[in-house]
Amino acid sequence: MTITIAINTDSINNLDLSPASTVIEKLHEEAIASHEQQLRFDIKYDLEPGDPRELSEVPEVRLWFVRLDAKYPWLPFLLDWKAGEFARYTAMLVPHQFSAKEGIQFNPEALEIFLMQKIFILSDWLKQQGLPTQSRLKSLAQILGYELDDAFFETF
Repeated sequence: MTITIAINTDSINNLDLSPASTVIEKLHEEAIASHEQQLRFDIKYDLEPGDPRELSEVPEVRLWFVRLDAKYPWLPFLLDWKAGEFARYTAMLVPHQFSAKEGIQFNPEALEIFLMQKIFILSDWLKQQGLPTQSRLKSLAQILGYELDDAFFETF
């Protein structure tokens, strides 16, 4: 079942997380683990006519997602990875450039730092939820082009 969080220009400009918090808190009440990879964002942000920027290039949109990530650092667990939500979420938080030929190009060091932070956060959070961690975290890393060796998980 897909769950959608609708956010608009007003929510973004006011750093109002209530559209997301309302949905996420409800999922907590319903046993959050049962909603793995079901969450999508419907972002309606008004750009000036002719503005060529992607939403992940708009500072106000990025700041809203930075605030969301600070409140729910384990949110990637809920994002619909197959629909590209984790990649889009990453673009909101990691410096990048767009190339007409190659698409999005993340800053490699920033991407690695972001991924490792998410791996550590999600590892702890998944353990608290009583859920297996290693296969989920390896899959998450693969989305961003990284392979995690089994030995890596022995260190923490």
